Amino acid sequence: MPETILVETPRPHLLVVTMNRPEVGNARNTAMGRELLALWLGLIEAPGETRCVVLTGAGDRIFCAGADLKERNGMSRAQWEHQHEIFERGRDALLEVPVPVIAAVNGHAYAGGLESVLVCDFAYAARGARFALTEVTRGIMPGGGGTQTLPRVVGERRAKEIILTGRPFSAEQALAWGVVNQVCEPGALMAEVLATAEAICENAPLSVRQAKKSIRHGVQMDLRRGLAFEIEAYGRLIDTEDRLEGVAAFNEKRKPRFMGR
Repeated sequence: MPETILVETPRPHLLVVTMNRPEVGNARNTAMGRELLALWLGLIEAPGETRCVVLTGAGDRIFCAGADLKERNGMSRAQWEHQHEIFERGRDALLEVPVPVIAAVNGHAYAGGLESVLVCDFAYAARGARFALTEVTRGIMPGGGGTQTLPRVVGERRAKEIILTGRPFSAEQALAWGVVNQVCEPGALMAEVLATAEAICENAPLSVRQAKKSIRHGVQMDLRRGLAFEIEAYGRLIDTEDRLEGVAAFNEKRKPRFMGR
């Protein structure tokens, strides 16, 4: 059983993953890094009935404060690099999860916490949440992807301001800059996220996975190559049972029953 995360299935096809170390701001220690890595790898290998994942933090104040600096205090270089390798592998695995992953940012997301938000497919945030990449104020720099993911979201000039000052910014600024898709009242955050996740779960799961894959890889290509990649992804859906079901349901004026086949 995981010790630092909670994994729940509140509704069919929906997985809610909660970083569960509220006493230290849900900071990531080595154990959490290993448990998240194992979870993401399991979803890559066999998503099974899972069609959408929600990632959040325990409590109502902090989503994730980044790495656990108390655990890091006194680490040798070898120990630090070993832990960071686990975090890097977790980041890369999260990027490869085939089903959508939504961040429900229930509170502050600093350093590695913000980097986790940026690696998710999209995010909703509670009003009052604050965001920052504070690494330069601690003698290091973002190493969980922040210097690469943030500019792709907010643009190079804004990313430089955020990273080089280390200053926090608000949920409203995060919305304006594209870091989050929606700002919710704190008590309504999970209801809003779960409603969106449920809408995804009701769609054809193979279609959702192929569309996510096409977007993720296509934006790294020039337009002509991206269009070719899209058609390749599209073509793999033509012979699926879900495609036949979708057309049949439309013509029969009923809700489709998608089985992921």
